[in-house]
Amino acid sequence: MEIPAINLKAIILVHWLLTLWGCMNGLPDSFAWGNFSVLAVGLWAVGQRDSVDAVLMLLIGLSLTILTDIVHFGVYYPLMESLTNSSDAFRFSASMAILSLLLKPVSCFFVYQMYRERGGDYNLHFGFPSVTRDRTAYDSLDHQPPAADPAPPFNQA
Repeated sequence: MEIPAINLKAIILVHWLLTLWGCMNGLPDSFAWGNFSVLAVGLWAVGQRDSVDAVLMLLIGLSLTILTDIVHFGVYYPLMESLTNSSDAFRFSASMAILSLLLKPVSCFFVYQMYRERGGDYNLHFGFPSVTRDRTAYDSLDHQPPAADPAPPFNQA
C-alpha cells in the first residue's frame, strides 16, 4: 500500500487556520507563539524544497508542540472555562485547538515521509554516541593473523 503524497503547503495551511481559530478566545499567548513559530519553520521548509534541515526542524517543532499543547490544555482550559462561563466563542476556539492537536501526529507522519524523500536518514541521529550490533570492525576469534617475518639478526660490528 502506497502512502498518499500530501503537500507541505496543505499541512501548513490547515494548521495555520486551526491555530488562528484556536487563538481567538481563551488560550494564552504562549500557545500562539509556539504554534505560529513552528508554522514559520514550515514556511522555510516550503521555500527551500531541497533542505533536509528545514523539514527536520519542522518535524521536531510539531512534535514539541504536541507536548506543549497538552500542557496548555491541562493548565489553562479549566481556568478559562470558568472565566468565560463556557461561551460559544470559547468552545469553538478550544475545539479548533484540540482538532489541531489531534491532527499533529498525522502531520508528523507526512512530514517524516517528506524528510525521507528529501534525502534524510531513516534513523534520526542527534549526534549522541550509540551502540550497534555491527561486528565488521572486529576480528573473528577463529581468524589467525598472518605470521610475521622473523626479525633480522642483530649484527654486531
